[in-house]
Amino acid sequence: MKKIFYITLLILFSFNLKAEMIKPDPSISPIDVILIQLKALQINNTPFIDAGIEQTWEFAHPNNRVYTGPLDNFIRMIKNPSYSMMIDHLEHNIIPVQEQENSSYYFVELTDINGKKFGFEWTVEKVTENGEFKDCWMTVGVSTPMPLSQAS
Repeated sequence: MKKIFYITLLILFSFNLKAEMIKPDPSISPIDVILIQLKALQINNTPFIDAGIEQTWEFAHPNNRVYTGPLDNFIRMIKNPSYSMMIDHLEHNIIPVQEQENSSYYFVELTDINGKKFGFEWTVEKVTENGEFKDCWMTVGVSTPMPLSQAS
């Protein structure tokens, strides 16, 4: 039942990606933030060049944006060999590690376009400061990729 729910969400998010960017909202759960980001990166150039990276940026926590710089820097960072395996990846799996009131930790397994598997530690936090993102879950950090194996 849970799997059907996530598939439905992914389909809905895919349609929304074609129409407009999904914006952070307090109703979006931590795991859904990661799903939105991963699905966007999976179809990066739809509906326009680097739309997936831009969608991912929408959910970068304000504190993370200070570290990564503006969108143009973020695009360069994702296209850098350190993170480029995320672009147009084949599949992903999100494993909850620890979910708390204001921060949640996940392990993401990702298979790149060449069939290589990587793992990432993904951290999302609820924005507690007043402002446009108040009470929204947003990504504060993604680890460097950890090679896991090659798909058979």
